[in-house]
Amino acid sequence: MSERGLKIALAVSVALNVFALAGGGAFLISRQQVERKVEDQVRPGRRPFDAVLADLDPATRRSVRQQMRQAALAARPDFEAARAARRQATELAGAPTMDAARVRALLEQSREAEMRGRGRLEGDAVDILAGLSVEERKALTPILARKSDHRRAVAREDAAPHAR
Repeated sequence: MSERGLKIALAVSVALNVFALAGGGAFLISRQQVERKVEDQVRPGRRPFDAVLADLDPATRRSVRQQMRQAALAARPDFEAARAARRQATELAGAPTMDAARVRALLEQSREAEMRGRGRLEGDAVDILAGLSVEERKALTPILARKSDHRRAVAREDAAPHAR
């Protein structure tokens, strides 16, 4: 084979290898995304907040959404304090001279603030449920099983009401 032919064959080989690697990478990424979606659907108590509310009549849906938004706003200072204390603890832990006692104290403050916020949200959710019919309560009980995902979504909706 001539030198020119070898160069062409090498260029084609490199192009095919790059194409194969890109295809393989795309396949792996899409497979991971599909697995994640399936896992989220199978995991109990992980319905999105809007999906939980979808079973309610529109007036009750608006009322519950508004009450949950108010609860999220009331709990926001606790969660902000928790994040601030954790940020401060992280900064102190990375400092050249670390004050371990101060880092522990900040982490404890963070946990306490987060628990106050979660307690407030859960208490408000129970109050909301108490004002509903049995069928509506049954439809909304997943809000007690969830972690804080739906609460973050409600808080984000409130933080950017004009973004829609």
